Amino acid sequence: MNAMHQYLFDTYRAARLGEPMPPAPGTHDIAVLRSVRDRRRFERVLAGRPAPSTAPTRLLTAGRPRAS
Repeated sequence: MNAMHQYLFDTYRAARLGEPMPPAPGTHDIAVLRSVRDRRRFERVLAGRPAPSTAPTRLLTAGRPRAS
């Protein structure tokens, strides 16, 4: 059984019991990935390790000359 089959069973059960419909598969994937990334960065800071920089920051500073 894949996620779509489970979703169809859950929507059928919710309709029969008068419960709210579950979200479609993949609806909250991006939000979950962002929260996992944020949690890992937070745990690194608590452990005393530097948090990795974000991609836009690295792209903005890539063209700047470094001070020697």
